[in-house]
Amino acid sequence: MKGRQILLDHLDGREAAALMVDGRLDDLLIDSDAPRPGTVYRAVTDKPVKGQGGIFLKTPDGAAYLRGVKGIGQGETLLVQVTGYAEPGKAIPVSHKVLFKSRYAIVTPDAPGLNLSRSIRDDDMRDELLALAHDGMEGSAMGLILRSASAGAAADDVSEDIAAMRALAETVTDDNGTGPETLTQGDGPHVLAWRDWAETADVVTEAGSFETLGVLDAIDDAQSPRVSLGAGASMYVEATRALIAVDVNTGADGSFAAGSKANLSCARLLPAALRVRGLGGQVTIDLAPMPKKERKTFEAALRAALRKDDVDTVMAGWTPLGHFELQRKRARLPLAEVL
Repeated sequence: MKGRQILLDHLDGREAAALMVDGRLDDLLIDSDAPRPGTVYRAVTDKPVKGQGGIFLKTPDGAAYLRGVKGIGQGETLLVQVTGYAEPGKAIPVSHKVLFKSRYAIVTPDAPGLNLSRSIRDDDMRDELLALAHDGMEGSAMGLILRSASAGAAADDVSEDIAAMRALAETVTDDNGTGPETLTQGDGPHVLAWRDWAETADVVTEAGSFETLGVLDAIDDAQSPRVSLGAGASMYVEATRALIAVDVNTGADGSFAAGSKANLSCARLLPAALRVRGLGGQVTIDLAPMPKKERKTFEAALRAALRKDDVDTVMAGWTPLGHFELQRKRARLPLAEVL
């Protein structure tokens, strides 16, 4: 099936959302019992970690860890926000730079100023959106970013989104409590789908749509490490304790260009394969043999694919053995842990 579909359903009683692009599972969100990214806590500082510039915090959901802090003692109260999922046996990762994000607007209490997404280039559109931003944030010292989805959206919808995020930000930041408390929960899969999958798509909300429209079959496929790259080529995406290993194979194609073709397909499909499987951390790609002069082409294709990805990923570069490495934020729980 061609085109984009957003399917909102439940999986084993958990809220779930799937993005299908041209019949392929491009993204998958499944709720879990872990604290959702975006959750804001009033936390109490616990033990600093000497030499690492971090500190443990007490939250209603257990221990959290805050990096890059100085001059904070034990027993102080902080507002922090969950930034991702904890690795097994580790504390919840949090940041003290709290933001409030919706489909069109992001309110940034600690970063004043009114800004627009750089992807909005039309001058008239920028002027209209900046006017909405000034009206919506008048009298506030907090900052605002209008996201790319606000371009072309109805002015009333953008204004309502700004007002809702501003009200939430003011309510949370005005908190004067003392003990550990959850001040606002992160968004669940259905809201995240509305918030972040903003491109035009058919939206399906009927119960059971995952089964009737092929999502369950695609999820079954994603539980296997093998990803078809076309023309008999494949890559295997496997999580180890230390890293995510990606192995690219050309299959039966023994032509001179087979390695380059398989590697370019890997570059285009790898971000989605990692998203759907919920994999992050260090990623090491063992590419198929190709001439060194083709490396720039591979990097350009991978960079283009990552620009469309909403998970922060750093292209670390080539190793002496010819592997390519990425460092990817753990923004999702591994699919194997959720199912």
